[in-house]
Amino acid sequence: MESIEKVSIIISKGSLEGIYPGLIMANGARAEGIEADLFFTFFGLDAIHAKRHEHIKLATVGNPGLHFATWAGGLPGVSSLMTHYMEHKMEALDIPSIPEFIEMISDTGAGIYACQASVDLFGLEKNDLVPQVQDIITVGEFYERAAGSSIIFT
Repeated sequence: MESIEKVSIIISKGSLEGIYPGLIMANGARAEGIEADLFFTFFGLDAIHAKRHEHIKLATVGNPGLHFATWAGGLPGVSSLMTHYMEHKMEALDIPSIPEFIEMISDTGAGIYACQASVDLFGLEKNDLVPQVQDIITVGEFYERAAGSSIIFT
């Protein structure tokens, strides 16, 4: 049986349920001794944006996992309430916040990269991002880094 030696994880969504799966996969990979790189693109950049990464919310509109009507998710305060509820549950399970997770994963030696096209699209610079971001790279450079790895898109 062949073992996985490297994973390259793409995080493209800017919501709790869009960011956490990639962070959990990267953390798990590093815990198993698997090399891991995280590539943040499009709204996933919010997870590594210095002013936004502490304010990520649960997407409540059109989220079938919440099991309530789409219109209910759009009511004022629902997103904040559900985000608070989810954060409380995660805290009880000792799941780190996004900023803590990014720091932990970086400390294990995982690569953390921002997408050049997305950074340009949103008018960002490296100093807008958390210090754990190693570099802003193109998609081509991501593919070079990802050579021989399993690519996971969240």
